[in-house]
Amino acid sequence: MKLFKEQKGFTLIELLVVIAIIGILASIVLASLNTARDRGRDASARASMSQTRAQMEIFYDQQIPVTYDAGCGSADVAKLTAAADAQNGALAAPVCDDGAASSQKWAAKVQLNNNSWYCVDGGGVAKETIANPVITDQACD
Repeated sequence: MKLFKEQKGFTLIELLVVIAIIGILASIVLASLNTARDRGRDASARASMSQTRAQMEIFYDQQIPVTYDAGCGSADVAKLTAAADAQNGALAAPVCDDGAASSQKWAAKVQLNNNSWYCVDGGGVAKETIANPVITDQACD
């Protein structure tokens, strides 16, 4: 003779506890995923700006004799700045400034998702700053 019935399943309390634990773990994972996604976008924007620097150097190397021909407006540079713009979402659009006639000076900057800025210029500077860099004399300052 059995005194207790056999239990065939989980109680409501046990199910609620398991669901609550799964919910907490899911929220932690999603928060980490958003952070990783933002870092990935920032890395892609930095890479696009670094490629912009290389493309501008190639552009000005091909200008023989040196004539001003709007390097920032060239198709390759426009694609790279558009890629950086796509990665930073609704933040400030990338800025590329290539100076006056017969000048090989240029600078470009993009706002990153972590509220910092990444700036590259023709002098070999590639830096990330907290404050919005002022492009003076086509250089990152």
